[in-house]
Amino acid sequence: MADSSFQDPQPTTELPTQSKKPTIIVHHLENSRSQRILWLLEELEIPYDLKKYKRTAQRLAPKELLDVHPLGKSPVITDGDVTLAESGAIVEYLITKYGGEKAKVPESGWVDNLYFTHYPEGSVQPILVRRLLFRLIPQNLPALIRPIAKSIFNNLDQRLNVPELERHGKLIEAHLEKTKGWFAGGDTLTSADYMMGFTLEIFMDRAPEFAGPRIKEYVKQIQDRPAYKKGLEKGGEYVYLLK
Repeated sequence: MADSSFQDPQPTTELPTQSKKPTIIVHHLENSRSQRILWLLEELEIPYDLKKYKRTAQRLAPKELLDVHPLGKSPVITDGDVTLAESGAIVEYLITKYGGEKAKVPESGWVDNLYFTHYPEGSVQPILVRRLLFRLIPQNLPALIRPIAKSIFNNLDQRLNVPELERHGKLIEAHLEKTKGWFAGGDTLTSADYMMGFTLEIFMDRAPEFAGPRIKEYVKQIQDRPAYKKGLEKGGEYVYLLK
């Protein structure tokens, strides 16, 4: 998750006037949150240019991204004079400026959309990242102590991650059972779906034992969409497709 920054330091309540030909550049890192931005742009049918970056051997973003944004993370977009990071901010910016009726939130789903736009990065992703770290740390220790470290981190995973992931899985499953479609409960994808989509792909990869049938069906539903597939073709390597 990256931080956000408009180049204009003065607060404003108005977004730049929409131009006839968007000048959006997506600074894209493989196997990252920026894939959700490509999906959104394809759904909204917004022209954009793509600049790809490769992770280092340590799975980190390359130094070149520091030339785009001070935190050197992805996704980052530039749109004219605007430079914006943080995937949630980018999703809301693009929908507000270019979405029109294509991502309109039904009045009855306004609160759900608000919640599930911010919930994935605020509540679920930190646990999924922690679970990944608990798996990676023992693998990178000397072979002599690796079995002991693996046992310790497995125990920590059971105590810290498992109860949280189980609760989140039940919450998401219950909500999808209620809406039987998109997260805001309407007929249209909204910001909540673009944010939750990537998180549920990660959830299926790192915590599949807590993913119910509605979650699995939802991930399959988004990955089958033509716009999703088009974004995937442009973005390249992506390890979070359903097996």
